[in-house]
Amino acid sequence: MKKIVLIAAVVLTSLCASAQVTVISNIDFPTENESWATENITSSMGVGYSLDGGYMIGLRKNGEDYDMFVRYNMNNNLYLSADLPKEDTFDNARVGVGYSLSFWGNLSVEPNYSVNLDSEVEDSGKFSLGISYKL
Repeated sequence: MKKIVLIAAVVLTSLCASAQVTVISNIDFPTENESWATENITSSMGVGYSLDGGYMIGLRKNGEDYDMFVRYNMNNNLYLSADLPKEDTFDNARVGVGYSLSFWGNLSVEPNYSVNLDSEVEDSGKFSLGISYKL
């Protein structure tokens, strides 16, 4: 039993040591009558895990729920993204493209543009500004 626990600890430690975990969030700009608050940055905060081949998969806060997101890094800065909500996953899915600008060390500013996949929803697209930090 001690050998199994030791092997599991070594495997988990090596996975965590080579992991590339990223914290991401979109910035919600306040309206004219509102002021800046912590919620403007933390309302859509999420955590992603980078996989081999340039993929990232993770969970992002959406109100009281958590939605899944997937990213594919086309190169060091340009990425494709998909946000998959918990309810009506493919009806409410959003796909987009973004650019990651390294700002300071592992901190990046990420402008991105996304559209809804559902053809019945009149969506002209959504531009947003995000931030990310690689741990």
